[in-house]
Amino acid sequence: MKLQLLIGIIVLSLEFANAQQLYVGANYHPHDDKNAEKIKRDIELMKEAGFTVVRMGHLAWDSYEPAERKFDFAWFDQVMDEMNKAGIKVILDIAIRPAPLWLHHKYPSMNITDANGNVLYPNHRYMVDVGDPMYQQYALRYTDMLTKRYARHPALLAFGIDNESGDGPISYSKTVKERYIAWLKKKYTTVDSLNKAWATQRWSRRIGLFEEIGLPVSGTVNGAPERMLDFRRFISDEVNQLLFKVIDKVNTNAPNAFVNTNAWYYSPLKYFDYSSIAYSGKMTREGCGFYPGLSLTTNWGVTDALFGMARIQFESTNPFWCTEFTTMTAVPNSIRKSAYATLMYGNQMVCGWTWQSMHGGEEQYLEGMLDWDGVPNRKYEEYKKIAAEFKKIERYFPYKLKAEVGLAFSFPSQIASSSFPEQHDQQLQACFNLFHYRNMDARVVEISKSALDYKLLFVPGVAVMDKTTAGKIRDFVKNGGTVVMTANSAIVDETGQVFASTHPGHLSDVFGIRVGGFEETEALNEISGKSFKGKKVEVAYKGKEITTESTRIDVIESKGVEVLATITSLDKDYPVITANKYGKGRAIYVGLPAKGEILNPLLDDLISELSLRKGPAVPSGVMARQIDKDHFLYLNVSGEPKEIRQQGRTHSVLFNKEYSGNFMLAPYEPEFIETGN
Repeated sequence: MKLQLLIGIIVLSLEFANAQQLYVGANYHPHDDKNAEKIKRDIELMKEAGFTVVRMGHLAWDSYEPAERKFDFAWFDQVMDEMNKAGIKVILDIAIRPAPLWLHHKYPSMNITDANGNVLYPNHRYMVDVGDPMYQQYALRYTDMLTKRYARHPALLAFGIDNESGDGPISYSKTVKERYIAWLKKKYTTVDSLNKAWATQRWSRRIGLFEEIGLPVSGTVNGAPERMLDFRRFISDEVNQLLFKVIDKVNTNAPNAFVNTNAWYYSPLKYFDYSSIAYSGKMTREGCGFYPGLSLTTNWGVTDALFGMARIQFESTNPFWCTEFTTMTAVPNSIRKSAYATLMYGNQMVCGWTWQSMHGGEEQYLEGMLDWDGVPNRKYEEYKKIAAEFKKIERYFPYKLKAEVGLAFSFPSQIASSSFPEQHDQQLQACFNLFHYRNMDARVVEISKSALDYKLLFVPGVAVMDKTTAGKIRDFVKNGGTVVMTANSAIVDETGQVFASTHPGHLSDVFGIRVGGFEETEALNEISGKSFKGKKVEVAYKGKEITTESTRIDVIESKGVEVLATITSLDKDYPVITANKYGKGRAIYVGLPAKGEILNPLLDDLISELSLRKGPAVPSGVMARQIDKDHFLYLNVSGEPKEIRQQGRTHSVLFNKEYSGNFMLAPYEPEFIETGN
């Protein structure tokens, strides 16, 4: 028996070690009816489609524990066994949210209390206070039971850690307040330190005792920015602490299993700082739901969804998993188009949401690969085609990004920028788009956690500038790096208070400028030299006139640095892009929020000056990556045929045909070629 167990562990370890392939499959919900015969038919259809993975268990805690300590795993054992017989691997989600109603009933302190003080009945998913100690105790107990039972099951590929952890309302209960006060005591130690950090002399809000502290949201009224920033840090810490506890439990019970999550941390409801997880190395497969919309002919949805992947992956070099992927009424071939697009960003998995159209609940009209009566539809056939095609090319994937550019993300800056016309993540995406449309790799980075091993660093609207982050930017430039910082950056210190020193805070000498403040463009256009109206401005950059819009412009005082661009449409000329030599590198400041029309010409120059690695030379409307020395992946995302320039003879690995010289790429079609160089 011991020998058999040892052999099983060795085989399982080898499977995990060699699990470098492209996975195609579906999210599957056998708990809906637990019908054994139907489950067998479903698995037969999955196998026929060439599926290699399913994701199960999410949002289904009470299907395994219908009442306290009354576990029911027998039905699911059979599902796992059938998946194993079919050669289909399983991502088993640990469904710690939503919590079962019996647990809410036993410990009402875990219920959500809204900002008006109303205790909310958990009518919807994610309505749980994740910081509640009793909730966490039961969530970890459930994690322990589930992971011990399936850790060595041969069908297991990974455990999923929660689902969409940033989604769901924040609770403002009495117990949350008590935990928040304890968190503040630990952070500040003394009331005097807290008062200083929160500027409580303003509006007579001075605190005499920690017990006087209230939550910073009351009804529809939000408190001061410093208080809001600390409260959101507190909420973020509680989410991360729970996730780390679950991960550690999995690693103890199932050390050979991959760890994955559907990491929608940037949900506007409970946006938290996922970078702590991403940089820990404990999430061995970052993941997300890929929802680009339903269109085939438009591309902004795909671009947005790819940005979602980048902001979850950060600098991890592990393969990425799209553990949810669109179905619904997506236009034919649009799912396939999206699937190929994700390969260029390191994706290894396309797992459709969902297998079958739902019969009940909030998503009962969300259509899957099978209709309500279990009959496969056109989306099943499209996923089947993706699986067959991916099988032909999988040995060359997943693609590993070769980024020479970092794009700075900052959780506190996202919270602090809520009062700005452009939030931090909007500016971050504008920078991401610069490289996406050039078919160039770039990494989203958290500066304080990153080695910054890049030639170029964008700092887009990083409003909160702490000393550690500023020091790393300073050293990056001093040692030869080039940094581009945009408006709304380095405005406030780590407490959320505006710098009383020269702006950009901690870095004015590095950039060689003084940012005195900002002007409102619409107001200043009343005296526009070109009779502009609204937010319109004209920028002169190296003899080019660029028209853009911005709510505000920074007032920049140059201290002898080079002025690269000037706003020429207002009452006078305003420096708007400056460059300063600092140490061996250069610090460039842009006094407008990140936008393509302003940054594109600057980036074109920097690509040349810094000898940045360019993407493959392709026509506009084609995504492309050089996967390795001899292989190229192309995707026509336009409705027109595109000519791909190649020298000599090439071979299509995807369609098994030969090309001589240039070839045509049909609308919305992929191609994967081998050059034989």
